[in-house]
Amino acid sequence: MLIKQMSVFVENTTGRLAELTSILAGEKIDLKAATIAETVDFGILRCIVDDPEKATEVLKAKGFTASITPVLAVEMADHPGGFAAILEVLAKERIPVDYIYSTVRSKEETAAIVMKVEEPQKAIQLLQKNNVKLYTMEELLALGK
Repeated sequence: MLIKQMSVFVENTTGRLAELTSILAGEKIDLKAATIAETVDFGILRCIVDDPEKATEVLKAKGFTASITPVLAVEMADHPGGFAAILEVLAKERIPVDYIYSTVRSKEETAAIVMKVEEPQKAIQLLQKNNVKLYTMEELLALGK
């Protein structure tokens, strides 16, 4: 149940992120979830879009460095300890989590979290065994509609 995340290097200059999102908008590519990590000179935009292949191709053609990374999208209980329960399952099996970010609230009492883990297939099996809902790309894109 891996989903496709687009990662884009974005120079830390005024208007560069606006340019990137305008390019996506012009191509009718919907940005569903995003996070950005920055350094002094550049940031890495990690995001879920409705057409990651097209988005990556279009941005590369406009001079951006973009790639697709497989990540997991999990449903968690939206209350204190909901996310901790999922992370504890992974920690017990020593599966490192590289980063996380949230998406829209999936439905009442739950939230969707995107996470990149170092052993995705092992994590999928472990999470499913522990009754953690993993979203397909289609299910994730349908949230919040």
